[in-house]
Amino acid sequence: MLSTMRCERRVLGEITADPLAALWLGVDACEFRLAIDGRLPLQSTTVRSLWNADEWRILFEVADTHVWATHTERGAPLYQEEVVEVFIDPVGDLESYFEIELNPLNTVMEVVLRRNRSGYLKDFAWRCEGLRTAARRTDTGWCAELAIPFRSLTADPPSVGEKWRANFCRIDRPPGVERELTAWSSPGRANFHTPERFGFVDFVA
Repeated sequence: MLSTMRCERRVLGEITADPLAALWLGVDACEFRLAIDGRLPLQSTTVRSLWNADEWRILFEVADTHVWATHTERGAPLYQEEVVEVFIDPVGDLESYFEIELNPLNTVMEVVLRRNRSGYLKDFAWRCEGLRTAARRTDTGWCAELAIPFRSLTADPPSVGEKWRANFCRIDRPPGVERELTAWSSPGRANFHTPERFGFVDFVA
């Protein structure tokens, strides 16, 4: 069964990457599961989201005993290290989708994927115009917040009651052990590029 998230429309303030900020109080936190089999991971991750007429706000809260990253240049291969990721298919036809990654150093990587005869063609030249992000360390790991302008994804913002296909994922690379891949909507394999397993984000009033 695919995951479903209720995304409420609110007045959005500044980006703080702080799960205790007033904006996020009372917003349900959705828990990640292991990508392959849906079991609970060793280190937890949750995601919450809100929206207004202009942007989609997403907050990750990451438990991590060994936070690390080295990439500081936009567009660097963040997936080689520790990172959280957002996959977005506004149309829902699984023919193309956007991916935005953010690491603990607040470095961003973007790519748009389009289906072709051999799978999906990746375009790393795409930039999410107007994207704003924040990342910060915490006593238990790190947090990341993204403000994604709808105009960078589609001509029209979602309307109340509309559902978008999406997924939220994490790559954790603890020292001395295998990497741990987790997701809000488990893809059923060790590969997040499984759009047929994207969940549904329900934009509500």
